[in-house]
Amino acid sequence: MCLCHTTQAKQKKDKSKRTGSIYFSWGYNKEWYTNSTLSISQPSLNNNYQLVQAHAHDHPGWDEGLFQEALSIPQYNYRLGYFFGPKQDLGFEINFDHTKYIMTEGQTISQTGTFNGQTLSNASVLFTQPNGFFYYLNNGANFLLFNVVKRFQLYQPNSNFRLDLMCKAGIGPVIPHVQNMFFHQPNQQQFQFGGWNTGIETALRATIHKYAFIEFSQKVDYARYSNLEIYEGTAKQNFGTYELILSMGFFLPTTHNKPLFVKDIPTPPTPPNTTLLN
Repeated sequence: MCLCHTTQAKQKKDKSKRTGSIYFSWGYNKEWYTNSTLSISQPSLNNNYQLVQAHAHDHPGWDEGLFQEALSIPQYNYRLGYFFGPKQDLGFEINFDHTKYIMTEGQTISQTGTFNGQTLSNASVLFTQPNGFFYYLNNGANFLLFNVVKRFQLYQPNSNFRLDLMCKAGIGPVIPHVQNMFFHQPNQQQFQFGGWNTGIETALRATIHKYAFIEFSQKVDYARYSNLEIYEGTAKQNFGTYELILSMGFFLPTTHNKPLFVKDIPTPPTPPNTTLLN
């Protein structure tokens, strides 16, 4: 009986001393992309050409009626992270952004390289669907990052609110959904692993009542795509992204002693040495 009580007391004490914390967030994003050169290789068609400095845009979706369709259809993002230690200022995060990349309709793009075995000179294409062209990563350009996270406390007036600056950096794969048509020849659209990306992110996080938070982020990402599926061949490209993200999240209650909200208690001064008088 005593052993049982001792074990329960020890487990309760161990739980109160846990310092790690797990968090999850969900939100939506807006992107701006750099111009990109799309390199296309179709050996069986004797094609090896480039569409130079093409312009692209995103498709937010959340601005068209967020609650009128599935929450995962607009450009969304999620984060799953873990903070280490009693200071809760260093962590690891799985960081996923469902971003949509659409090559802009109606632009005229320079074409260089070889086409049908012939060297191109001063060639260009009018990039429209009636003219036989479209290029979508519309079910996602899809950035997955494994981030290191550093937290800097900015403001904490009481035990129910704090404001932090979050700094994140990481690397990971891209998982695009590839859908395109070049010269009236469409591909078989699909998801695929399509290269790598790296990104840095800063965010303001307001934590309320210890377990809920709102986070506003800005992010810069650089992605290199390769072996993307097209008709009778593959394509590759790279581009940069500037991203704004608004998320809501929560901490899992893994401990009764939430170290993120434990303020440092000043150490009392050491009393001076005194000599006892008899």
